[in-house]
Order: sequence, then structure tokens, then C-alpha cells
Amino acid sequence: MERSELPAPAKPLLRALTGEAVWPPPAWLMRQAGRYLPEYRDIRARAGDFITLCTTPELAAEVTLQPIRRFGMEGAILFSDILMVPWALGQPLRFAEGEGPLLEPLRSAEAIAALNPSAIVERVAPILETVARVRAGLATEAPRTTLIGFAGGCFTVACYMLEGRGSKEFAAARGLAYADPALFGRLIRTLQEATVEYLVAQVEAGAEALMLFDSWAGMLSPGQFRRWVIEPTASITRALRRRCPGVPLIGFPRLAGPLLADYAARAGVDATAMDTAMDPRWAAQAVPPGMALQGNLDPLALVAGGAALEAEARSILAAMRGRPYVFNLGHGIVPQTPPEHVTALMRLLRSA
Repeated sequence: MERSELPAPAKPLLRALTGEAVWPPPAWLMRQAGRYLPEYRDIRARAGDFITLCTTPELAAEVTLQPIRRFGMEGAILFSDILMVPWALGQPLRFAEGEGPLLEPLRSAEAIAALNPSAIVERVAPILETVARVRAGLATEAPRTTLIGFAGGCFTVACYMLEGRGSKEFAAARGLAYADPALFGRLIRTLQEATVEYLVAQVEAGAEALMLFDSWAGMLSPGQFRRWVIEPTASITRALRRRCPGVPLIGFPRLAGPLLADYAARAGVDATAMDTAMDPRWAAQAVPPGMALQGNLDPLALVAGGAALEAEARSILAAMRGRPYVFNLGHGIVPQTPPEHVTALMRLLRSA
């Protein structure tokens, strides 16, 4: 079915993502399940390591639901990580305390050719069980809350796969994209295929909306951005339209700057997320009025709380009033965030 033939959704977040100017706006927060919550820290300690937490459905589902129970967000995002796709493709991955993700970096055409997208759904079966558990939990505990599945954008995931770890420059990926675009394109196409299979499987397990996190998109020149961010995203959205009609997709090309308008026009997403540096007043003019925007409170304003938090939140709300919009942060919650500041933010939003 095409979207015009689908019944109107009842959940506030789905209504906003499908083009309705819902007010007060629905809200959720990137990394809303995480280290700032004591109940999360308890479960993280029980799991032992991060990959075990992501692949133990009982624990990952509980972590996903924790912020919904405490704060009542309109969106619950699956607790997982964008690097579970390389892990499922067969690339060794571990998370080291104080260092973040560490992968065995891809260093040859043979290593890229050895990646196996056909096995991804089997490898991520525990994550799909988490999706099903969360959907069932929301039906009982928070029936107005939408379950969001996600994956990383192809360029961002390729950055980690080629570099082997986090980086300020991701020179290995950016350099390969210039020096050997055919080989880099082969990796991107592998990631496109794997990402589509992963997201479709999440929808089949119970996800009601999806998000693509292209966290390092803003490192690229305009031409490279269009080639390695917009074009792969458009390919993924076309496939999702065929296989999951009516399931909205949020795109997050972090640090895109003015290229956000090009992304919104050409990537095929239903909603475009703004990072902290984006002026929401500019975005409201640059992005088509029927497309939802999401964002973009500075996570450190949430840490500060009080008058600073209220002023920043109200400024964003004023810029977004009258259009489809989802309140969120411009990047993820940081660990030092006081939970009571999240409570105050949600109270402010509901009184908007």
C-alpha cells in the first residue's frame, strides 16, 4: 500500500513523522537509555560487557523501556549500537572501557569481499527478539509510545570499519573514497544491502519507525556528501518503501550544515534530524514544510538545567511551531546528565 492508502496513525510520534503538526510535539532523546540512569548502570554491570548487553534480549529490552517508565517519552529507541552491523557481517568487534569500539580494520579488497550480508538476519536474531519484547512491553506499559528501530548510515559505519576505531578525522575512509572510489563503493553497497535487511527485519519484529544515524556525514566535501551520504540513503529508502510501506524513516546527517536542505530533498527520508549546531529557524525554511524535523537541544543545556534549559527549549519550540516536528537533542545524552533535568524538560514540553 502507498502511504495515502494507510489508516492515519494514532500515536503522536507516528503522526508527526507522517506529516502532521502535532502540538505539544512528541519527544524522545538520543541515548535516552544510558549511563546517566542508575537503573541502566545496574543492568550494565550485570551484563559484563557491551556486546553481551546488546545481544541479551531480556536485558536490552529492559534497558530500552527504563526511560519510558521514568519519563514517558513518545518514542522508545531500540537499545543497540550502529556497529552491530559490521559485527553481524563478520568483522571482529569489541568495546574497551575508556576507548570505545575497536574493530579489526578492513585493509584490503579481499577483506571487504569477505563480508557476508546474507547472514546478517541470522546473526542479529537476539536483537530482533529484543525488538519483539520491547513492542510487547510498550503495548502493556506505554501504548502511545512508538518503537524506533535504527541502523548507522553507510558512510559512518564504513568510517569505523576502515579505521578500526573512533577518530577525529577518519582519514582511512575519506582517503579511500578519493583514492579508490570503486573499492569504497563496493563497501558502501555491501552496507546498503546489509542495512536494508537489518531494518526490514526490525520492522517485521515490531519496529514502527526507523532512523539512520550518519554521525560523521559532515566531514565530507559537498560532492562527497552527495555521493556517499545522500545517494546510499536514497537507495536504502527506496528499498524500504517497497518492502515496508508506511513505516517512516528519520535521517540524521550530523553536521551537514546547509547540505541539510539537499539531503531533505533527495534522500527520501520522512523526517530530518538537526544536530546541535543547526539553526532551527533556518532549517524550518530550508526543509519542505510537509517534512518533519527533529532536534536539536544541546545535550549540555540539558546538563545545565534551570533557566538555560528552559530558554533553549522554548527557542526551538518557537522555531518549530506549526510544522511536523519531534523534540529531541542535537546529539546523545551525556553521562553526567541529572535525571531530574530530563523530568523538568518533559514537563516543560507537555506544557508547551
